[in-house]
Amino acid sequence: MSKNQVKITYIGGPTALIEMGGLKFLTDPTFDPADTFYPTGPVTLHKTAGPALSLASLGHIDVVLLSHDHHADNLDNAGREMLKDAGQVLTTTEGAGRLGGNAKGMAPWEKVDISTKDGRVLQVTATPARHGPEGGDRGPCIGFVLAFADAPGSAVYVSGDTVWYEGTADVAKKFNIATAVLFLGAARVALIGPEHLTMNGPDGVSAARAFSKATIVPVHYEGWTHFSEQRDVLEPAFRNAGLASRVRWMELGKSIEINT
Repeated sequence: MSKNQVKITYIGGPTALIEMGGLKFLTDPTFDPADTFYPTGPVTLHKTAGPALSLASLGHIDVVLLSHDHHADNLDNAGREMLKDAGQVLTTTEGAGRLGGNAKGMAPWEKVDISTKDGRVLQVTATPARHGPEGGDRGPCIGFVLAFADAPGSAVYVSGDTVWYEGTADVAKKFNIATAVLFLGAARVALIGPEHLTMNGPDGVSAARAFSKATIVPVHYEGWTHFSEQRDVLEPAFRNAGLASRVRWMELGKSIEINT
């Protein structure tokens, strides 16, 4: 890999391995098998697909980028168990308080510097996220921007569970994003209401337009029953907006490399 190249391996749901500067970042770890159910109060989430790769096959994880800890489709039982073996877990301040151990809480726009194995500095910035409609979000959540101090134009954005709103739009104003990993799927839970709780097709199009030079990498649109928009809906949304050439759809268990 060249020094600013990004390698992304799709494991399933919100879980992807991002390799930059010799470091391994894992987004929202979910490693339970298919057909696992997660009752939470009146709502039960149903996982329909297991991980494409085993946790053991990934090797040591330097940093877990955990958008939030309180929903099983972003942190399931096996994912929660693996946190202790990671070098560090970056998450919300509320989540870090619940998790303890190696978890560090971050407020939106807070930064953490991480030294790479080749002596560079990779800065992780927490970004705003709103997990649902205004006034009806599903609890604190954050996204992340990963950027080398000496190459800010190669920044990678991981949206986390959010809709497109002024907070996420601010990311495009503050950073030159080269790769945007978007959590899509338009998650909907009938007992909560009809609104989408993560980005739908129009949200994804708005994000792609705002991150006008970025490669768009969709994740978290399959593998759970509460996703209302999967690839058969999302792909035409990007295509009809004239954005298809900028979208990289990943195959489960496979990697892509992006030169930034």
